[in-house]
Amino acid sequence: MSGSAADIVQARDISGGIHFHRSSDGMPRPQQLPSDVSGFVNREVELQRLETEIVPSADGSPGIPLIIIAGTAGVGKTALALRWAHTMRRTFADGNLYINLRGYDPGLPVTPQHALERFLSALGVPRESIPSELDDRAGLYRSLLAGRRMLVVLDNAVSVGQVRPLIPGTRESLVIVTSRSRLSSLMVRDGALRITLGLLSEQDSVRLLRNAMKKYRPHDEDARLADLARLCARLPLALRIAAERAVSRPWMELSELVDELRSESTLWSALSTDDEDDAVRSVFAWSYRALPQDAAELFRKLSAHPGAEFSSGVVAALMGEGRARVRHLLDVLVGAHLVEQSGADRFQLHDLLRSYAADQLSTEDSREMSMTLVNRVLLWYSHAAQAATSWINPMEEAAVLPALDTGVEARGFSSYEEAVDWYELEKLNLRATVKRAAELDLHELTAKLAVILRNIYMRFNAFEDWVETSQVGLQAARDLTDRQTEASLLEGLGMAFTQRHDFERGEEFHRAALAIRQESGTRIDVGLSLNDIGIVRFRGRRLSEAADMFERGRAIFGDQGHDHWEAVAATNLAEARAELGHLREAEMLVHRALQIFRSTGERGGEGNALRVLSNIRRRTGQAADALDFIEGALRIAHEARNHVWEAYWLIELGKVQLLMNRPDFALVSSQRSANLHRRIADRVREAQAWDVAGEAYQALGRFHEAADFHRGAVKVFDGAGLRWLTGMSLCHLAFARRGMGDDAEAQQNALRARELLSGFEDMDAAAARVRIDEVLRRRP
Repeated sequence: MSGSAADIVQARDISGGIHFHRSSDGMPRPQQLPSDVSGFVNREVELQRLETEIVPSADGSPGIPLIIIAGTAGVGKTALALRWAHTMRRTFADGNLYINLRGYDPGLPVTPQHALERFLSALGVPRESIPSELDDRAGLYRSLLAGRRMLVVLDNAVSVGQVRPLIPGTRESLVIVTSRSRLSSLMVRDGALRITLGLLSEQDSVRLLRNAMKKYRPHDEDARLADLARLCARLPLALRIAAERAVSRPWMELSELVDELRSESTLWSALSTDDEDDAVRSVFAWSYRALPQDAAELFRKLSAHPGAEFSSGVVAALMGEGRARVRHLLDVLVGAHLVEQSGADRFQLHDLLRSYAADQLSTEDSREMSMTLVNRVLLWYSHAAQAATSWINPMEEAAVLPALDTGVEARGFSSYEEAVDWYELEKLNLRATVKRAAELDLHELTAKLAVILRNIYMRFNAFEDWVETSQVGLQAARDLTDRQTEASLLEGLGMAFTQRHDFERGEEFHRAALAIRQESGTRIDVGLSLNDIGIVRFRGRRLSEAADMFERGRAIFGDQGHDHWEAVAATNLAEARAELGHLREAEMLVHRALQIFRSTGERGGEGNALRVLSNIRRRTGQAADALDFIEGALRIAHEARNHVWEAYWLIELGKVQLLMNRPDFALVSSQRSANLHRRIADRVREAQAWDVAGEAYQALGRFHEAADFHRGAVKVFDGAGLRWLTGMSLCHLAFARRGMGDDAEAQQNALRARELLSGFEDMDAAAARVRIDEVLRRRP
């Protein structure tokens, strides 16, 4: 680790907090636009208006930064947005971002949190460094786009709330939103321009059909094409499907095809009063009835999938057939424009087509068949998630799931990276699977899948999904009176809230889990809950209580012969003992834990044990040994590409560097830690890094800068109700103010620090009280 204080750039954000930043040179320039639409016609007026509105005015003010393209389903909103975006992409030198927000799909719409996660990943933020909270994700997104000229396309938005967090904070970038809704408040509050698309004119409808069919049916008359266009209600989605149907029958006269569609249209007209809806459904039916029987069967059965996008693997499970056969049938549906291929082995249905497919499934197949299909899909996702967990979090016990149907191929993984990539790709479907299982009262599967997903979410702090699916699973477990699964989900909720520094709610859930486990659980489970409660109390600086919990958990794990959990509890106990000043006992405990972690290859546990050893040696003044230990821990974090570990362990490195009288190095470490914690959205630990930076500035004699960092830390700690951290940082602030010559404010800070730190039993609080008395003896 090298660097100097001169490398650090200090800045303030709009909320008054302090953060570090560097130049954005070298940032990725994503190119996420889907391919352009072939056979695009007309919309010249709209295209011209789009181009005109983004051009800066004569006085140099920027053009409109937000454009809404509104209109009914299937009218061509996405096609217009993509055609214009591809035409203008070179204007946006820093790249383009695209996401289908799926606001009208039958599954779950994409939340702003998930959309920001995808965008931040595309902008180069590692997945483990993406903040968990919406506001923090949005803030980081706006920071990364500041000063850059990017095009952002938000397709199929359903509400203003889905869009607003995705709007950059500056006018250099342009956002295009497509929606069936008017999104009027974006116009009022955000200055958006709205372009509303109507149906194509008859002339342009004929042009679209001609362009799509000319290579295969060059001799069709315009009059017949006009008849076909009218039967399609001049709606682009229906026109493209009809054109594909005509292309697939090049030997038939177009008049015969038009008569077929007119007959179909007459049928639908008798069943509905909405002309536009009649036309669309008529075209769907006309194309569907022309499919081979096996392709038609697949089309209607796709409506059983819980989410909007799917892979050939889950379709194979749905059909109970091999993937090669399923891929062929999907190609048939893609060719008929009834299914869209959205990526490598990724497919989706337009929501109007999905609704039609669901109607056909309910009409042509029994309810028993429909339930069989849904069960296959839900169980396939559950098995796949369990297989992913075996790589992502292998120490958690596997759930016992019902077997897959005969002939259904399970999804397996050959590496950690492959499992994580699958999880990232399928996370919306996994949420939708839990929701769908709960809606169908499949309580056992709902609860088990929620536990499986908990074991994944805890690795990535995926708080939104974690809390939502755990609460759904918890209700299912209670409906089943499955006490052990209930306890597992209560434990998961306790972990989620503890990791968000909500210690009161965290302990509430953990104590509820412990009560169940003491009544009917295994001894190991009781030990886990005791360890969980110990972590809550340790973070709240109730150190003796925490040590007691860790000791009780450790004794259980030892009695049960569970080395891994014994080592985890021993490491936690060692840290609590070290904070209380029992350094020799702490070192013996952590060395034993380190041996276990190394023998089992548990790298995360090894790194954390090394961090605790560094803490112990630092407290005894053995700086060189402490440095060796913490650098070993950080090597593990780098090898694992785990920024959560790295961010926290860098705080210890900064403290060791201060002990070694290397404040410039400590500044670099605290900068890195603060930046990583900001990305992770752990504001408390970010503020801990600020506090280390403040101490480094004091060591450099730069007391004004030190005071800024300490003051920022105090604000965060005080706002979170963290008394011990607030008191410690106020103590540091008092010395910074004294260094500035402001003895009066130094005294005020010291008095409040002494009040806050009274009653704490740890070494640091005792040392701080001695230092506070020194400040107070110096009267202004």
